[in-house]
Amino acid sequence: MQFQGKRYLDYSSFIKSTFGERVQKISLDIGFSCPNRDGSKGYGGCTYCNNNTFNPDYCEPTKSIKEQLEQGIAFFGKKYKAIHYLAYFQAYTNTYSDINSLKKMYEEALNVPGVIGLVIGTRPDCITDELIDYFSLLSKKYFISLEFGVESTNEKTLLAVNRCHTFEETKATFEKCKNKGFHLGAHIILGLPGESKEELFQHAIEVSKLPIDTLKMHHLQIVKNSVMAIQYKRNPENFNLFSSEDYIDFITDFIGLIEPNIIIERFISEAPHELLVAPKWNNLKNFEVVAKIDKKLIEKNTWQGKFYQPSV
Repeated sequence: MQFQGKRYLDYSSFIKSTFGERVQKISLDIGFSCPNRDGSKGYGGCTYCNNNTFNPDYCEPTKSIKEQLEQGIAFFGKKYKAIHYLAYFQAYTNTYSDINSLKKMYEEALNVPGVIGLVIGTRPDCITDELIDYFSLLSKKYFISLEFGVESTNEKTLLAVNRCHTFEETKATFEKCKNKGFHLGAHIILGLPGESKEELFQHAIEVSKLPIDTLKMHHLQIVKNSVMAIQYKRNPENFNLFSSEDYIDFITDFIGLIEPNIIIERFISEAPHELLVAPKWNNLKNFEVVAKIDKKLIEKNTWQGKFYQPSV
């Protein structure tokens, strides 16, 4: 795949080249939990987490999957001319149930008119061989993407944020899932407490070794009703949060280390203003930050993969 007017492989170009049209993701909240919330592995969840931060208004677990999708389609129908949609199982761990319940939910989504695939957010420690085989079968007819929360490649960091899985487990899971017919995505958070800039750049190197199709990343945001919000209030000196200028400078170096065939789905996320504790970027919108990143890449004359070195 070639860069399409950008200095990196961008997700919207990937979607257009794959489907020949705009395809809109519709977020779903099914009311799942996580193994580090319900006591299976731990309690309290990841220290940075408040999943309500990213849920649209139509996205409520009290509504059925069909209702959420239909309301999401109606919502986006007013803004865009998309006629096909991907059901995005977003909040918490969307493979964390028994196989029959999961199949029923996924198939309810795929039966909604206009839905041509699934994007499923989950954890590397919450996938079974049976489920991998099921997704492989579905991918013969639908677009299926599994998006794993990697968050950090640093074992000490994963322990500190109560992630309750290791990067070694992450690597093993990607190995099990590769070449099965469905897409693989990774999500990382840049700037978690205690990580040096050198360790952050190491994430790019380690993530590039994974058999992933897409990468999502964003800077650390402290949000209300998270454990990290309390930690930040007590000991702000333990946090080295990015300013917008520093992040734009950093991320343009970071993607120079990323394997050039990985599709970059996201550079940043935007927590709702009323939930965001820090850092506050003067209400900069996502598209404004992306435009600044694009401009900075040109200024530096750099691009995705410029400094990438294949591992032996």
